[in-house]
Amino acid sequence: MESHNKVVVAVVTLALGLAVGGGVGYAVAGMNEMDGGQMADVSTSTKAADLRAALNNLESEHVDLASAATRAGFDGDPSFEAAAGALSKNTDDISAAIASVYGDDAGEQFKEIWASHIGFFVDYTVAAKAGDKAGMDKAVQNLNGYVEAISTFLSEANPNLPKEAVAQLVTEHVGLLKEAVDKHGAGDFAGSYDAQSRARTQITNKIADTLSGAIVKQYPEKF
Repeated sequence: MESHNKVVVAVVTLALGLAVGGGVGYAVAGMNEMDGGQMADVSTSTKAADLRAALNNLESEHVDLASAATRAGFDGDPSFEAAAGALSKNTDDISAAIASVYGDDAGEQFKEIWASHIGFFVDYTVAAKAGDKAGMDKAVQNLNGYVEAISTFLSEANPNLPKEAVAQLVTEHVGLLKEAVDKHGAGDFAGSYDAQSRARTQITNKIADTLSGAIVKQYPEKF
């Protein structure tokens, strides 16, 4: 039971680590068809359903925390420090959980990649507030590097997640969070929250559901 719990936690945090469209969903759906629907059958089991629910909840929370932090950073709100601290603790927890399954080296590698992405979004927010187009472009370039790094990491950790498809999900997710910052900066607060809502839907319906199915297939004996 303890071993199973560690795998479940790592799966949840692996999904949360995707700061990440629909390419993976379609790719995994295709793999499901090729294996005669076995993946779909497994995903309806109780343990798999619990995993899917956990992924949906945590990934939705991730979007809300990231959105709150970037808005606070843009506005110079004193709550930014607390939001940044929560994200930092989240990074530590995610990395430790991944290390519990994939080893300490993998946990440290993931932590470095994930922490860099948070920093790049902070850079983008600061540059956007200052109207620094060059700084914004540089942050976007760095975020593109993050997409490459996290896609490589996740595809190597789980053979059921094709790298190019993962990159599509990561890119869509990052784009939606960027849109939330841009809309907020332009004073379009309704548009910013709409982008946040779409980011929440994307990360739950496309990323969490896809990732839970891929992990169940990776560890069928656990689910």
